[in-house]
Amino acid sequence: MSEVRTVKRRAKGADAANVDEGFSRVAAERPRLRDAERTSKAILAAATKEFAERGYGGARVDAIAERAKINKRMLYHYFGGKDALYVAVLEGSYIAIRSAEARLDLSHRTPREGMRDLVVFTWQYFLDHPEFLGILSTENMHKARFLKRSARIFELHSPLVSEISGLLDRGAAAGDFRVGCDPVKIYMSIAALGSFFLTNRWTLSTIFRRNLSDKSEIEAWGEHIVEVIFAYLRP
Repeated sequence: MSEVRTVKRRAKGADAANVDEGFSRVAAERPRLRDAERTSKAILAAATKEFAERGYGGARVDAIAERAKINKRMLYHYFGGKDALYVAVLEGSYIAIRSAEARLDLSHRTPREGMRDLVVFTWQYFLDHPEFLGILSTENMHKARFLKRSARIFELHSPLVSEISGLLDRGAAAGDFRVGCDPVKIYMSIAALGSFFLTNRWTLSTIFRRNLSDKSEIEAWGEHIVEVIFAYLRP
C-alpha cells in the first residue's frame, strides 16, 4: 500500500508540474502575442501613411520599415512583401470606416435621424482621415487591381448597404423619403460630395478665389451635403 501511495504522490506531483509548466508557457506567450500585435499595427500604420503620401509606385518598403521603427526583414516576416502589405492596408482602411459606421446603429434610428447621422459621420470621417481618401485615389489609379485580390472586401460592405436600405424603406413607409431610392447611389452621392470637395479644394480655392480650407467653408459644405441628400430624398 505504501508503494501505491508513493506512486500516486509522484503522479500528482508530475501533473502539478505539467500544469505549472503549461501556465508558465501561456504566460510567456502573452507578451509575445502582444508584441506581435503591436508590431503588426505599427507596420500597417506606417504603410498606410507611405502609400497615402506616395502612392503604390512611389512607396518604398525601406521607408515603411523606417517609419515603423523595425528592420525590413521583420516586415517581410509579417506581411510577405509590398503587394501583400498594400492589400492589407486597403482592407484595414475599409475595415476602419465600416467599423466606425456600425457604431452609428442605423437600424435603431429614425429614418431622418439615421440618414443625417450617416451624412455627417461620412463627412467628418473624411476630414479626420485624409489618408483614407489618399489610399482610395491610389487604388483607383490602378483600377482596383489590388482590391480585387481581397476576399473580405465584398462582405465588409454588405451590412452598410443593408442598413441604408432599411433607412430608405422605413423612411418611404413613413412618408419621409421618396419611394424606390437605390441605397448604393445614395451612399455614392454622400461620399462623392465630400471627397470631391476635399481632394480638389486647393485648385477650387484658386479658381474661385475662396479659401475652402477655412473652418467656416468646411462646416458650410458639410451642411450643404445634408441639404442636397435630403432634397433628393424628399417625397
